[in-house]
Amino acid sequence: MRSPQEEITMGGFFTGVESPGMIDWATMPTYNTIMSVAVGAGLLAVVLFYRELRRAGGTAGVADSAGSKWRGGRRVLSTDGWALTFGVLGLILTLTGLHMTLTWPLAAGGFAFDNVIFGETSLAFGVLLLAAAWYLWKRGADLKADADPLGMAASTVKPLSIFIAALGLALFAIALAGTVYQLFAAPPQEPISGAFADYPVIEATFMSLLFALVGLGAVLFPFAVRKVLSTPVDAQVGGAAISVTGVVWTITGIVFVLFGAMNFYTHIGLIVNTM
Repeated sequence: MRSPQEEITMGGFFTGVESPGMIDWATMPTYNTIMSVAVGAGLLAVVLFYRELRRAGGTAGVADSAGSKWRGGRRVLSTDGWALTFGVLGLILTLTGLHMTLTWPLAAGGFAFDNVIFGETSLAFGVLLLAAAWYLWKRGADLKADADPLGMAASTVKPLSIFIAALGLALFAIALAGTVYQLFAAPPQEPISGAFADYPVIEATFMSLLFALVGLGAVLFPFAVRKVLSTPVDAQVGGAAISVTGVVWTITGIVFVLFGAMNFYTHIGLIVNTM
């Protein structure tokens, strides 16, 4: 009798093992695919928005020689665009995260812990993004008109940085749990990821590292905000907290987007193999 790993080798790295009827998908709706893409895009959006804020000081709303505020190299802050970006991503994460947090849909398949790991973290990030969208929608004009939009934004988000840092500690705890209990391993029925089903430490380490890196940026966030507010307006903003947060959120944002996009294929394959 062949082992699941041998079945994967024979069946193909991209197909997984067929186990009809293994999972009743009607009782276990799974949507951490779109959650992963939205989280990654959200992290990247936060980093890019910071960069735009930093470059917008003194040029917001100023037209170039051709009369355009949007082209010709001008550093113009588009608060409407960022409000839409944060609003779209925040709505997706809030709705999916809230449903997963309150109903625990993954418990039916024996993955109750995933409801905490993915549901609660997505809910928190989604609400934060919605708050940013609402603020930019209501106060975007004031932010663009201010001589120091980065300073205004940092002053506004400073009280909220306490919660963001606390979420970072929660992400550290999730990373530790993922490593200790070797969570996140895909079953052999899932294409690509399932090829490592016999080596759960691989995906456990990969996912735990992602959560830890996002958590690192979140824990450093209050220090980054303090650095912005303590830097003279005519000086270049910098520092370890800002640099590290930007780097880790950029890297994890890209990885979450790519991993979530890949999971649209692997999860469809898992459903086909087990329905």
